[in-house]
Amino acid sequence: MIELTDIAYVRSGVADLEGATRFATEIVGLELAEKTEDGVAHLRADHRHHCLALVQGTSGVLASGFEVADSDALALAETELESRGFRVTRGSREEARSRRVRDFVAFDDPFGNRLELASHQETVVRPVAFTRPAGITEFGHLCLDAPDVREAYRFWNGTFNARVSDWIGDAACLMRIDPVHHKLAVFRGDEPGLCHMNFQVESMDDVFRSWHFLQDHDVQIEQGPGRHPQSTAIFLYFLGPEGFTYEYSFGVRRIEDEAAWRPRTFDPNELGSIDMWLGPTKRVSTQRQAVATPVR
Repeated sequence: MIELTDIAYVRSGVADLEGATRFATEIVGLELAEKTEDGVAHLRADHRHHCLALVQGTSGVLASGFEVADSDALALAETELESRGFRVTRGSREEARSRRVRDFVAFDDPFGNRLELASHQETVVRPVAFTRPAGITEFGHLCLDAPDVREAYRFWNGTFNARVSDWIGDAACLMRIDPVHHKLAVFRGDEPGLCHMNFQVESMDDVFRSWHFLQDHDVQIEQGPGRHPQSTAIFLYFLGPEGFTYEYSFGVRRIEDEAAWRPRTFDPNELGSIDMWLGPTKRVSTQRQAVATPVR
C-alpha cells in the first residue's frame, strides 16, 4: 500500500492565463509566487511554494498532486503502481522543477483522472503575501469526479492509505489521509475532472466577508454560505474562469480517534444532508480533465 502524506497541488490548463491569474489573486486572494516564461503561474496559499499552477494552453484540469515521504517512498510507489497494471511516467528534471518538487510520477486513475505523486515539495518560510484579506490559512482539500464513487473508494483505499470518513449515498465519498475529516473527496460525475479546490480560512467571519465580496464583484456563488453535517465545515463555493470551482471553508472536523470512528451514510435527498442550514445544494461545476494530457 502506498502512503500519501499530504495533498500537494493542482495543475489546471487555462486558455486565458492572464484572466485566470487575475481571478486567483484579486478575487480568491492567493499570492502569485512566480510566473514563468513558458506560461505557468504558481499561486501560493500556505507553506508550499504553490498549491495551484495555472498552465497556458487548453482549458481543463491537468493533474492533482499528492505528496509521499521521500524519494525512496516514491520509487516504491512507482513499482507498486506498475505491478497493479498502471502505466506510470516519471517526470523529467525540468517538469519536476516546474512543480517545485524533487521527483514525481504521473499516472491515470481507473476513471481517467491524471494523478501525480511527488516527493520533497518545496517549503517557503516567509509569510504568504495574500492579495486580499480572505483569511486563507491553507490548501484544504481537492475533489475529483468518477462515475462510481464506491469503485473510486476501492481504488483509493486499496492502493493508498485513504480511509472513508463519510458517504453521501452513492453521490460522494469523503476520505482522509490524516486526522482532517477529508483531504480528498470523490463526487459522482460522468467524466473525470476536478470538482473543486478548497481553501481553509481563519473564521466564520471570513466566509461571510468573502460572500459579500464575491457578490460585490459579480462572482457566481455556486453553493453557500452553508454548513456540511459530515465535516461540520461552514462552506462557500464559487465559480472561477474556465469552469474551475473554488471553495472557502472553516471549522472542518478532525478525527483523532481512528479506532472509534465509524463512517456514516447520508441520503443526498434528505433535507439538511448537504447543508444543515437548508440552503440550495445544486451540484457545483467541474473542470473536466484535459484529454490526452502530456506530462507538463
